Amino acid sequence: MGFSDFLKKFKRPQPTQEKSTTWIKCPACGAISFYKEVQKENNTCPKCGYHFRMNIENRIKLLADEGTFVEYDKNLEPTDPLNFVDKKSYKKRIEENYKKTGRKSSAIAGECKINGIPTQLVVFDFNFMGGSLGSVEGEKIVRAVKRAIDKNQGLVIVSTSGGARMQESTFSLMQMAKTSAALASLAEHKLPYISVLTDPTFGGVSASFAFLGDFIIAEPGAMIGFAGPRVIKQTIGEDLPEGFQRAEFLLEHGLIDMVVKRSKLKKTIADLLKFTLKNA
Repeated sequence: MGFSDFLKKFKRPQPTQEKSTTWIKCPACGAISFYKEVQKENNTCPKCGYHFRMNIENRIKLLADEGTFVEYDKNLEPTDPLNFVDKKSYKKRIEENYKKTGRKSSAIAGECKINGIPTQLVVFDFNFMGGSLGSVEGEKIVRAVKRAIDKNQGLVIVSTSGGARMQESTFSLMQMAKTSAALASLAEHKLPYISVLTDPTFGGVSASFAFLGDFIIAEPGAMIGFAGPRVIKQTIGEDLPEGFQRAEFLLEHGLIDMVVKRSKLKKTIADLLKFTLKNA
């Protein structure tokens, strides 16, 4: 069983949303709201502010100025160097996820303006194989770093992932080192990298580029960690603290820099870019 499959056991409750549904129930406060009202509030509960998960298209709309996002490296797609087969072949899984999402990667990379500031943006999609990190995703991040250096821009990566992609084995694990080395190069050029952690961010992603940001921002209530809470509890034989691995818990213990509501996320990122970029 892959880590993304394993992680599904621990994801916070999400409402089942059919196309015909008019109402949506908040799993945090129990309030029932118009689905359109929740969408209007950037997929947050209008009563208590609970952050529902957001799809990748809406995530890009949230951060990028209207009409400014240009996608790069769209044609990159994974190979199957190991001819990997578990319950299904890796090729079959890619085909199924392509049909589901219209993409052959769990990440979209491109350039946009955030409140008028030209920025390289990479966004992960949990709907594609649990947002897992594979060779294509690693390559997209490295190319985004190179574009940021060439154009003297900042880099923003929005993570949601179960970790490294088991179907690529060592090829996937090498992306942790590959992306980390690229980000070191970005730091040498004194260009900012802002890491945004959304629900959930786990495994090899949290163990590499997600926690290497000059600024590490998390959305309220996001589950963030390396291994799932059940594994940790079984390993240490102790009950875990309340709220363990939630964004607020990590902030309290100094592992991230800030927890920012979705409604204020774009402005916060723009302010940080403006503060750290000489030409902004």
